[in-house]
Amino acid sequence: MSSEQPTESAKPRLNLMFSNLELVIAVLLGLVSIATAYASFQAALYDSQMAGAYTKGSTQSTEAESLYLEANQQFLEDTQVWNRLAELDIEKDSTNAAIAADATGKYDTLTFQAVSTDFAAAIARADAANTADATVYHSPLDDEEYQSTLFGSYAEGQAKSVATISQGDEYNSLSDRLTLNTVLMSISLFLLGIAALVRQFKVQLVLMSTGVVIFLAAAALTAVIPYVGL
Repeated sequence: MSSEQPTESAKPRLNLMFSNLELVIAVLLGLVSIATAYASFQAALYDSQMAGAYTKGSTQSTEAESLYLEANQQFLEDTQVWNRLAELDIEKDSTNAAIAADATGKYDTLTFQAVSTDFAAAIARADAANTADATVYHSPLDDEEYQSTLFGSYAEGQAKSVATISQGDEYNSLSDRLTLNTVLMSISLFLLGIAALVRQFKVQLVLMSTGVVIFLAAAALTAVIPYVGL
């Protein structure tokens, strides 16, 4: 009798091994299918989170740009006011009393009507700095506190937009990783499916082992990704 042929006494044992292995493969197919469905579902949810973050970030960016345009418009108006005040300030020192008085009246009126509280504070700080150091001209338009007050809302809104879009990028990355894990699990399913069909024990064992290794790697990679609910 050939050494490759199983003996009659060994056949029941081989049949039992085949039967048990097929049962294990069937269980593994079920587990891998569930894990694949979970990874695919999580990837879809992360895609939804990504889309929501991008939409929200875009809206925040638009709102921030609107605040910037509003602040810039105010800055341009303050610039015009300051240039006019500078002209009137020179006229106030005129040797002609009538011109000086007229310029003083216009200066006071323009200051009252067109100079905001924040800009008035910037003018006061600039005047104090110019008095302390006459070698360097300090413009109230360059005052950091004034600039921060004027453009602060824009900066905050833009920072929120950048943070939200960055969160969307993270969701996108997690979705891509889950999609890759889904592909790996699908390969595992394919190998386990082939293993369930072949009739050679060693081939079954190799295919099943390879599929399990790939699945465990994909499952571990999926487990470290935070769960996202509906």
